[in-house]
Amino acid sequence: MAKVSKKRKEVLSKFDEQNQYSLADASGLIKEISTAKFDESIDLAVRLSVDPRKANQMVRGTVSLPHGTGKDVKVLVLCTPDKEQEAKDNGADYVGLDEFITKIKGGWTDVDVIITMPSVMGKVGALGRILGPRGLMPNPKTGTVTMEIGKAVKDVKAGKIDFRADKFGIIHAAIGKVSFDKTMIIENATELLQTLIKLKPAAAKGAYVRSITMSSTMSPGIKVEPKAATA
Repeated sequence: MAKVSKKRKEVLSKFDEQNQYSLADASGLIKEISTAKFDESIDLAVRLSVDPRKANQMVRGTVSLPHGTGKDVKVLVLCTPDKEQEAKDNGADYVGLDEFITKIKGGWTDVDVIITMPSVMGKVGALGRILGPRGLMPNPKTGTVTMEIGKAVKDVKAGKIDFRADKFGIIHAAIGKVSFDKTMIIENATELLQTLIKLKPAAAKGAYVRSITMSSTMSPGIKVEPKAATA
């Protein structure tokens, strides 16, 4: 049996791993038990009663967090020359087309989001095997394939994130940083949860939200009352 460190014991003494906490209490606790020397990310894992293998039960979408994620999101825009300035003016980190497609084919994927336009999806589509597994493939459903390049860049930089249920029906999403105050964490989490409720598939049976867990990069998970999704 693995030995529990003194620091870990101290963290675990501050809350009950089996207890379900209100969203407000969990948001306060996560700040208290996150003791790393860097600004840890806060994540929410929401288990839904869906079977993502069935098309009518897949849950995916986007949400604009009121306070952003706290992360400096690196954005690559793959576009034609006439859209390059619009992308740059709205904060894109990298802008171009053929040169970046060549770089990606060579293994470069040092970005968080890729935005493109419908007319160049023929070229971008060829990168599916590289971008798909990394969650970087642009998709019209998440607003990353669009003619409104400037708006898309601005939204992502302001805290718009996309999410999708994994094969176990769990949504994983970063909702902020430990340095955020408690209210900011609550409001970001609430925005995500309310968005998930709106996306409930008609085919989902029983209790839609089965469990919610909040954790930071280095902390154990704190169980949140499922009713927080409807509060």
